[in-house]
Amino acid sequence: MTNRIVKVEVYGVEVPLVGAGFKNAYITKTKQRSAVVRITDQDGQVGLGNIDPSPGYSVETIEQSLDVLAEKLGPAAVGQDFSNIHLLTSHLDGQVEQFLDAKAAIEMAATDLIGRRHGLCVSDLLGGSVVNHAQFNAWIGIVSPEEAAAEAKRWFDAGWRSTKIKIGGDIHADRDRVAAVRKATSPEFKIRVDANAGYSVEQAIELGKMLEPYGLELMEQPVAAEDFEGLKAVRQAVKIPIMADEAITDFDSLIRIIRMQAADIVKLKVMKQGGFLRTSRMMACAEAAGLGVVIGHGFGLGINTMAEMLLASTSRAVLPGYECVGPIKTTDDIVTHKLDLTKGHLEIPHGPGIGVDLDEAKLERFKFFEQVLSA
Repeated sequence: MTNRIVKVEVYGVEVPLVGAGFKNAYITKTKQRSAVVRITDQDGQVGLGNIDPSPGYSVETIEQSLDVLAEKLGPAAVGQDFSNIHLLTSHLDGQVEQFLDAKAAIEMAATDLIGRRHGLCVSDLLGGSVVNHAQFNAWIGIVSPEEAAAEAKRWFDAGWRSTKIKIGGDIHADRDRVAAVRKATSPEFKIRVDANAGYSVEQAIELGKMLEPYGLELMEQPVAAEDFEGLKAVRQAVKIPIMADEAITDFDSLIRIIRMQAADIVKLKVMKQGGFLRTSRMMACAEAAGLGVVIGHGFGLGINTMAEMLLASTSRAVLPGYECVGPIKTTDDIVTHKLDLTKGHLEIPHGPGIGVDLDEAKLERFKFFEQVLSA
């Protein structure tokens, strides 16, 4: 075997978030704890992967991800052919069920390594970019209407043209927050709301009807992740496009959403779906079914952010307003050049692989876990 993995390095890193943190329906988050994987081939070339679990949202905790990477998936990857993603993915699936986030870290690193060895961008490996300019989606937490309005105006004035507003806990406060943002911006400014599965069906429908006058782009996961019937009921009752997020994990859940006509849009992430291969297939399936797609995880570090941006660029089904905006929330990163998303848009880069490199000094500074596995 000429394209084999000879070393797998697994790191846990903790990067502080800006300001007082970000509040959603689950927690107020003040730091991002992530896993970074670096694989090395027999010629000394490397590939990078990164996952960024969020408490209350991700199926895996960061501790579980690191444990399974260090104890099962990392050792299993050593000696495998990184150039055959089908076989590598199948081999990892044979080691442990589920743990799609952790598997994504290794698959992402292998895909990055393939791109680096052949001088091809990951988007080229996925069929090529169909858009060359990325627009990003801003993010407003559960704050007062006055704070939300001021924050939205800052985003709008800086060049951002859409935002997500976190909702949850009080539908009337949610309505007031959305109204304040709409008033502070313009009718063309796109607004998404995200309940993080925080409401009952009845509450979600009541809130949805209250928000209809504000011309929302979408309402994200208003009910519990497992309540597909409830999601469908909200879609049928509310004149706002409904997006499934927490409900979507694997192909089975996506197909169920499609068959039930329970959503208009689905949210996909490279880490949540288990890597580039699985996510690109699910993206194509959603597009074939006539669904819109949103790509991105709001707290990703530089590797994961670039991975999602490159994936999103390969499909016209993906809505403008990518949600891979982690670099605007973190005080630093573990890559050599932190992405500058301050203007809300960016040209799609086309460097080899994912196109970023680890900053060894920052990796050391933010590291809280390390495991090195070799042949």
